[in-house]
Amino acid sequence: MSLVDRHVGFVHALREAGVPVSLAEGLDAARALAVIDLIDRESLRAAYAATLVKKPAYRPGFDVLFDLWFPAATSGRYGKRQERPVNPDQAPLPDLRDYLAHLLTEGTEAEIREFAQAMVERFGRQEAGPGRQNWFSYSVLRALSPETLMARILQQVLAGRERGGLAEKTARQRVNAGIKRFEDAVATDVRRRIAEDSGIERIARSAVRPPLDQIDFLRVTKADLARLRREVHPLARRLAARLTIKHRKGRRGRLDFRRTMRASLQSGGVPLTTHFKPPRPHKPELVILCDTSDSVSSFAHFTLLLTYALREQFTKVRAFGFVDTVDEITRFFVPGADVVEAMTRLANEADMVRFGRTNYGHALERFAERYADAIGPRTSLLILGDARSNYQPPALDTLKSLVSRSRHAYWLNPEPRRQWDTGDSVASDYASVVPMHECRNVAQLTAFIETLA
Repeated sequence: MSLVDRHVGFVHALREAGVPVSLAEGLDAARALAVIDLIDRESLRAAYAATLVKKPAYRPGFDVLFDLWFPAATSGRYGKRQERPVNPDQAPLPDLRDYLAHLLTEGTEAEIREFAQAMVERFGRQEAGPGRQNWFSYSVLRALSPETLMARILQQVLAGRERGGLAEKTARQRVNAGIKRFEDAVATDVRRRIAEDSGIERIARSAVRPPLDQIDFLRVTKADLARLRREVHPLARRLAARLTIKHRKGRRGRLDFRRTMRASLQSGGVPLTTHFKPPRPHKPELVILCDTSDSVSSFAHFTLLLTYALREQFTKVRAFGFVDTVDEITRFFVPGADVVEAMTRLANEADMVRFGRTNYGHALERFAERYADAIGPRTSLLILGDARSNYQPPALDTLKSLVSRSRHAYWLNPEPRRQWDTGDSVASDYASVVPMHECRNVAQLTAFIETLA
C-alpha cells in the first residue's frame, strides 16, 4: 500500500469514527508530510495530529487509527533486537515477569513496545482452525499479570524505608503509569496483527469508540457518565446564559413616562416615540420534567447530572421526575451534595412509580394538580424524555395549559427522529404543543443550546 493510499484510508477512517476532517484539513496534512522526516514515526503522528485533531476528546481515537494505518512494525520483521537480560521467546515465565517489573519502573517507550510485541507473539495467539489464528490481549495480560507486581517493586524501590510516605506514592504512580503503557502497547500490537489478518478497515470500525460528545445517551456506560460529568457544567452555564438572553430580548422594561413626555415636546406634545426603562437583570427560573423510566435510564442519568449543574446557574430550579406519576426531586440535588449519592437516594426515596409502566399523560395531570404553582411567567420549562407512553392518553390539553403559563418551553428527545411516532411514541402530538428537539448526545445538546440565541 502506497503512502497516498494510507493517507486517504486514514482520513476516511477518522471520518467514519466521528472525527470531523474537512477536505482542506486533509490537504494540509498531506502538505505537512512533505516537510517532515517520514522515517520518524512520532513526527508523522505529530504532523497528522496538528492538522486533523481539533479537540482533546478526539485524540484517543486518532491514536488508535494511526497505529493501525501506520504501524510501528509488521509481524516477523522487528529488525535486529537489542541484547536483553532475557530471551522473550524461550525464557521461563518467572524471568519474563522479573524483566517486566524492571521495565515498569525503568523501561523506555521503545523497550516496552518491543517487549509487548514479543509477548503477544508468544502468548497472544490462539489457533481458530486450519490456517486461521486469533489474537487476544487478555491471554497476554493473564500470563504476565503486571498488576500483581506492585508489592515486589515497592519492596525493591523502598528498600527498608518507611511505607506510606512520598516515596511510596511516587513509586506507585510510576508503576501504574508503566502498567498502563504496557497494556496499551499489548492492545496496539494485537489490533495491528488482527488488521494484518482481516484488513485495516474491518478492525478500524470496531476498535474506535465515538468521541465523547457523540456517544448516544441511551448507550452510555458508567465510565462514560463519569467522563460526561466534566462536560455538564460548561453546558449548564451556556444554557443559563442563552435562556437569560432570550428572557431579556423577550421583555421590555416598564414605560418611562417622564422621558416619553419630554420627547413629545419636539412633536407638539404628541408622544410619537415611547421610551421604556431597561429591564432589571436577573436569572430566569427553570422547571425540569425528567422521564426516569428504565427505557431512558442512561439519558435520565445524564439529565440528572445536568439538573445538578443547573442548580448553580439559576435563581430557582425545580426538578421533577416521573414514570407513571410525578414527584419533586429538587431536594436530592442541594448545593454541595455528592451527585452519585443524590442519584442513589433518588432511586430509593422518590415517589415516581405507581405500576411501573411509563404514562406521560397521568404524570402531566398529576404535575398540574400538585405543582401548578411551579410554573409562572418567568419560568422556562424543560421536558426530557422519549414521549413513549405505553398507548395511554397523552393529556395534550394539560400540557398546553402548562406551556401557556410558562415563558419558554422545550422538549429534548433522546431517540432518533426516525423513531418518533413508531410503536407507542406520540412525539409528534407533543411536538405540536412544545418544540421538540432530537438530543441523542452532547453534540446535539450543544447545538440545541446554540439555537436559543
